[in-house]
Amino acid sequence: MFDLPSSDPSFIVVALIAALTIGLSKGGLPVVAMLSVPLLSQFISPVTAAALTLPIYVVSDIYGIYLYRHHFSRRNLLVLVPAGIGGVCVGWAAFTVVSDRLVVLIIGILGLMFCVTSFVRRRREIRPREADLPRGILFGMMSGFTSFIAHAGAPPYQMYVVPQRLDKLVYAGTSTILFAILNAAKLIPYWSLGQFSEGNVVLGILLVPAALFGAYAGSRIIRVIPQALFYDLVQAALFLLSLKLVWDGITG
Repeated sequence: MFDLPSSDPSFIVVALIAALTIGLSKGGLPVVAMLSVPLLSQFISPVTAAALTLPIYVVSDIYGIYLYRHHFSRRNLLVLVPAGIGGVCVGWAAFTVVSDRLVVLIIGILGLMFCVTSFVRRRREIRPREADLPRGILFGMMSGFTSFIAHAGAPPYQMYVVPQRLDKLVYAGTSTILFAILNAAKLIPYWSLGQFSEGNVVLGILLVPAALFGAYAGSRIIRVIPQALFYDLVQAALFLLSLKLVWDGITG
């Protein structure tokens, strides 16, 4: 059973912030939730942090789906959901042999490559890229795999979807629904690998109100952000998080 420092006020504050970031992401603010595991990893192991936050993800996903039930890309979901579940299965099978540090480093490098490429392309007019099956399967599986390992499926997802320049609400809804399904798909594998304990499940449930508040706040914020600014924020967040992931992969 995991020994959570639940009596440490600093840990409780950080856990509340982590839950809030998960909620903000479910409300439509992209990649913010990727901060949750790194934040909690200052007190507990990354694996324990991932297990602690999964119930928060699953419950807040329900509210996220309700918020964006009319805003999503059906074509993208038809490709990304089965590919993502396949990636979860690969992550499950490789859990004991794949280094978390290596996965984190690869995610960070890919995210930085995407951001640099996008910055270069902004100097010339480029039409939005259509959703396509080969890239959708590739990035969908990568999202499922990295989501299983460290709840870090956002960078591969963004690399596939951002070039499509979807409406911001459709983008938010597609990501919310996709990761809601992937998070639910992770429950049985996490349980079978012994990643749940009474302590982290109870604490996770107690943190759900903070996540729900974050989801509501995120859904209100995204509706007032201009479309161009929204995508600038997406790529800025991805760049900063990718830098953090590369640093963690090198020094961790």
